[in-house]
Amino acid sequence: MTFLPESDFLKQTRRHFLGRASTGLGAAALGSLLQSTTAQATEPHGGVMSDYHHAPKAKRIIYLFMSGGPSQLDLYDYKPVLNERNGEDLPESVRQGQRLTGMSANQAQLPLAGSAFDFQQHGQAGMWMSELLPHTAKMADELCLIKSMHTEAINHDPAITFFQTGSQIAGRPSMGAWLSYGLGSANENLPTFCVLVTKDKGGQPLYARLWGTGFLPSVHEGVQFRAGAEPVLYLKNPAGISPTARRKMLDRLQELHQIEQEKNLDPLIESRIAQYEMAYRMQTSVPEVTDLSSEPDHIFEMYGEDSRTPGTFAANCLLARRLAEQNVQFIQLYHQGWDQHSNLPNSLRNQTKETDQPCAALLQDLKQRGMLDDTIVLWGGEFGRTNYSQGKLTASDYGRDHHPRCFSMWGAGGGFKPGMQYGETDPFGYNVAENPVHVHDLHATLLHLLGIDHERLTYKHQGRRFRLTDVFGDVKDELLA
Repeated sequence: MTFLPESDFLKQTRRHFLGRASTGLGAAALGSLLQSTTAQATEPHGGVMSDYHHAPKAKRIIYLFMSGGPSQLDLYDYKPVLNERNGEDLPESVRQGQRLTGMSANQAQLPLAGSAFDFQQHGQAGMWMSELLPHTAKMADELCLIKSMHTEAINHDPAITFFQTGSQIAGRPSMGAWLSYGLGSANENLPTFCVLVTKDKGGQPLYARLWGTGFLPSVHEGVQFRAGAEPVLYLKNPAGISPTARRKMLDRLQELHQIEQEKNLDPLIESRIAQYEMAYRMQTSVPEVTDLSSEPDHIFEMYGEDSRTPGTFAANCLLARRLAEQNVQFIQLYHQGWDQHSNLPNSLRNQTKETDQPCAALLQDLKQRGMLDDTIVLWGGEFGRTNYSQGKLTASDYGRDHHPRCFSMWGAGGGFKPGMQYGETDPFGYNVAENPVHVHDLHATLLHLLGIDHERLTYKHQGRRFRLTDVFGDVKDELLA
C-alpha cells in the first residue's frame, strides 16, 4: 500500500472538502439538468434559490430594449411649454449647471425644441402619447408608464451596460444571467435566457457582453438567436456526423469530464457538460420554436407585415411570444437606431413605424392567451433626449442630445399596475419633479415581481458579495398591482 506524504494528503483532503462544499449546489443543478425526461418542467429548478423569497407575480420577462435612447419628449412626455417657447435658450434656472455631452456643450445657444408631433390622451388614465404611437395608444390601459426614470451615465456604452448589468463598468453579470443563476430553468430543452437582435440595423454597437455572465458560471449566458437557416450558431452537426454519433461522442466526453471533475472539483467542468447537453437538446427544440410557418395569417396581420420576415423587430416580437410559451424566463430584444442627434422628425417616424405595431401586438397576443398576467413586458432605452436641439433648429428639423436626468419607460403585465402614470418631470422636461425611479430601483422592482429579494440574490467574487443592484435600489411598491 502506498501512502501520500502528509502534506499532499492534507492538501488533497482540504481541496476536496472545500470543492464539494462550494460546488454542491452546482452538482445538484447538473444532476437535475442531465436527467432524461420527456415531461416539460413547469416551475424553475436548478438555480441557487431552493425556493422563491416570496410569492412571485411574474414567471418571465420580455425586455424590449430600444438602443440609442428614444426621445421621451416626442413619444410619452408631453411638454407644451417647449412648443410655446420653441427657439428660446434653455434657462440656466432649469439646467442648473448640469453636465452636457461634448457634442452640445460648446454650442453658443441651447434652443428649446418643441415636439413636431401631436399628442393626445388615451385610456382611462388619460395618458399623453404621440401620434407616432397609434397602436401602443390602444393598449394604454395595460401600461404602467414611468415618466421619472433617471440614470447616471451620459454616454451610450456605460449607459447600456448599466441597464443590462447594474454597473457602468463592463464585466458584471447581465440581468438575464442573474435570473438564470437564481431561478434555474423552466424548460429542459431551451436556454433560460434568449437574445434577439433586429437584423440589419445601424446605430450604437451592441456587444455579446451585454448578455454575458461576467463572473457567474458560463451556463447562464444569454443565447443569441439569429435570422436564417441557422438560428443558433454552431448548433448543427458537422457534415457526416449523425445524431447517434453525436450522442455517443457526448457520452464519452461526459465520462472524461467526470473523471477530471473527481480529480479537480472544478465547477467550470460542470458548466461545460451542461452546455454540451443543452446544445444537443436544442438541435430539436430550436428549429421547432423558430419556425413561424404554423402561425395563422391573423397573427401575422396583428404584428404587421414585417413579422413574416425573420430577423425584423416584428418577427422577433412574435418569436418572443413563442419562447415565452415554452417557459423561457428572460427574453431580451434589442432594436438599434434611436440615437437621433439630428434629423429626429424623420428618423423617429421610421423607428416607430418599425416598432409601434409589434409592441402593441405582443401585449395583445399575450393577453388573449392568458399570459400577460404572469409575463412582464418592459420597454425603454438607456437614457432620454434633451429638451433643446443639438445643432441648428429649423421649422421642420431638430436633433436631441443624450439626457440621463429624466426619461420614460413602460412596463406591462406580470404585476405592474395597469393604466398608470408614475412620476413627473418639470414643465421643461429637463429634471424629475416627483417620484424619481433610478435604474437600481427598476431592477429591484423587477426582481421583486419574480419572487426575488434583490438584496439576497448575491454571488461571492474576489472576496465581495455582488448583486444586480450593487448596494442600492428600492422596490417601488407604487408600481405594483
